[in-house]
Amino acid sequence: MEIKAIAGDIVKIETGAIIVNYFEDAKQPEGDAAAVDAAMSGVISQLVKQGDIKGKLNEITLLHSLGKLPSSRVVVTGLGKKTELTLDKVRGAVGETCRYLRQKGVDRIASGLQGAGVNGIKAEDSAQAITEGAILGLYAFRRHMTKKDNSYIEVKEFTVAGQNKKTTTEAAARAKAIAEAVNWARDMVNEPSNFMYPADLANAAKKTADDYGLKIEVLEKQQMASLGMGALLGVAQGSQQPPRFIIMTYKGKASDAIDMALVGKGITFDTGGISLKPSTDMHEMKTDMAGAASVIAALRVIAQLKPAINVIAIAPATENMPSGTAQKPGDVVKAMNGKTIEVLNTDAEGRLILADALSYARKMKAKNIIDIATLTGAVRAALGTFCTGVFTNNQALVDKLIASGKEVGERAWQFPMFEEYGEMIKSDIADIQNTGAKYAGAITAAKFLSEFVDDTPWVHMDIAGTSDTDKDKGYLVKGATGNPVRTLVNLVLKMAKE
Repeated sequence: MEIKAIAGDIVKIETGAIIVNYFEDAKQPEGDAAAVDAAMSGVISQLVKQGDIKGKLNEITLLHSLGKLPSSRVVVTGLGKKTELTLDKVRGAVGETCRYLRQKGVDRIASGLQGAGVNGIKAEDSAQAITEGAILGLYAFRRHMTKKDNSYIEVKEFTVAGQNKKTTTEAAARAKAIAEAVNWARDMVNEPSNFMYPADLANAAKKTADDYGLKIEVLEKQQMASLGMGALLGVAQGSQQPPRFIIMTYKGKASDAIDMALVGKGITFDTGGISLKPSTDMHEMKTDMAGAASVIAALRVIAQLKPAINVIAIAPATENMPSGTAQKPGDVVKAMNGKTIEVLNTDAEGRLILADALSYARKMKAKNIIDIATLTGAVRAALGTFCTGVFTNNQALVDKLIASGKEVGERAWQFPMFEEYGEMIKSDIADIQNTGAKYAGAITAAKFLSEFVDDTPWVHMDIAGTSDTDKDKGYLVKGATGNPVRTLVNLVLKMAKE
């Protein structure tokens, strides 16, 4: 989809449909909606009086201009109450509206700066949110469909009309880079596992690195063994597909120091291994590499926006399969940092591959580490699908992360990491075990990971609840969400400014 940014009056744009808004607590049309109302003989005002337009959030009313405007259609989108408006609500309303218009066969859409000037929303922030909403909301994963669907069309053009062409263009370009990277991550996660083996994920990362000027190194099995990555290789030994260990580097300043390491879990399919999962919904385990996809996508954006900071993305990639060569419950493996692990449950494999990835980040002397993983069902039980669980050994870093997520509409909630939880992963025959007791599963998983970061400032993000969605809503589309790419990018940009 082509993204255009212009400075001008939206009512003068010749396109398939223009989007204006109405607030729930408004008494009459305002801004672009008022201009449309005047050009169309007061039709919006009349519909408001009749109660057909109420302005409730995501309410959509389609009007035909009947030649009174260059655009053939107008959509009045509800933004809810002014006092409650946020950029994320703007983003979601535009995503919802664009999807509605695509269903109506509209392939060119334009929008003014929804919400600009309300609750302190700046014009450039509105332009970015609108563009993100359009690109994210119109996402579709259709590459394996062979039957043509005549009801589905591609939206070819989206135009943002602002007051200042320079700032609107810059905001739209920034949004395009971010949203397209999120959609790339969605593609990776939505791929069936027979199209997304560890080698396929590594090849996708290589192409991304080549396209955006990133340095990349992909370690193979023998190299992992020479580094002592026994935890990762223990998981990998049950699969016929060889593992990969992906390291991508963005260098934004002269120093060789690594300011941030982003570590993403890359289990390209998770059967649970010998501790086999129930067959119900096992097909969803193709999404267990969402953490890896998010860190690669984040680096893709960072390479385009060029902040003055050095960042690496690390993605250990393997399948977790049951076979005659698979690791067994009760096995002991040794991680890269020398710690031994008793494997009580082979389905607690994500923390094993992350143990070696975090150890590698420590070896690289990263100043800060954030790991992202679809790690536990326990976090989903605690927080549902609306919020990511976060765990840390450094309050300042997690505060920045949570704030960065809040700004882009990706919510996170901090869990405790009291010392007592560490008692739950002590092993009788090794340094630690890979599962805890019946309760506090998300926390004991995080305590396990903390054994591999020492005193490096670190945050663990458990995205098991937020990495996918079961329905279309706002700018989210059924399937992979691409969470938390936008949070990671926002955090890195803020840290670069510091």
